[in-house]
Amino acid sequence: MGKKNEKIVQTAGRNQLSDIAPMFAHLNDDVLFGEVWNEEAISTKLKCILTVTALMSSGITDSSLQYHLQNAKNNGVSKREIAAIITHVTMYTGWPKGWAVFRLAMEIWGKDEPATSKEAFEKSASFPVGPENVNFNKWFTGTSYLQPISTEGVGIFNVTFEPGCRNFWHIHHADKGGGQILVCVDGHGFYQEWGKEPVEMYPGDCVNIPVGVKHWHGAAADSWFSHLSIEVPGENGSSEWLEPVSDEQYAEANK
Repeated sequence: MGKKNEKIVQTAGRNQLSDIAPMFAHLNDDVLFGEVWNEEAISTKLKCILTVTALMSSGITDSSLQYHLQNAKNNGVSKREIAAIITHVTMYTGWPKGWAVFRLAMEIWGKDEPATSKEAFEKSASFPVGPENVNFNKWFTGTSYLQPISTEGVGIFNVTFEPGCRNFWHIHHADKGGGQILVCVDGHGFYQEWGKEPVEMYPGDCVNIPVGVKHWHGAAADSWFSHLSIEVPGENGSSEWLEPVSDEQYAEANK
């Protein structure tokens, strides 16, 4: 099962308006945030993006937009993502609105923002991140996490990489059948086969890895990255771990 959104509780309405406007306070705290923001059909991260878009489109650039920009960051929207969102909305709502919102966003994300924290990434992750991937650490550069999704029939695991983390070059072997399927579920990462250009992966992207192909996969330098790893059934399957992906090879993928 995917991870449920964390329950949102809001008290700003009652704290500020309970004496003069108790009905408004109730609608703000109990209906807008208590019900609408906790509705589970879409993620909290997507609600944050939609709210920022709606406020920007309406020309609202006061403290309410600042609050929702901060909320977006807290729920896993990266600096790269917010820049793309604001730019896209600007094309439909006008240049002055784009400039106004970018000024607020720069205050929140900062010009030299470090990569999103693990806690923020987990809030918007599609699946549980799981514990540190200690059994495979020796074949990774950086820290990864592993959460089994299914261990019956076909093995499915959610593998999460911190920014900059990647596994070593490796090859899957099998006497018959075998191989691996990767499905990106969160963040931004790469998959690369030996002698070929790296392939960027975003949520929804899928890669089929045949047996005998030397390859690596991992996160972009500035983003967390999670993919489902699906084991293709085969006979006498194994993985051959090879040399690390060099800093030069990794930098080339991130260009």
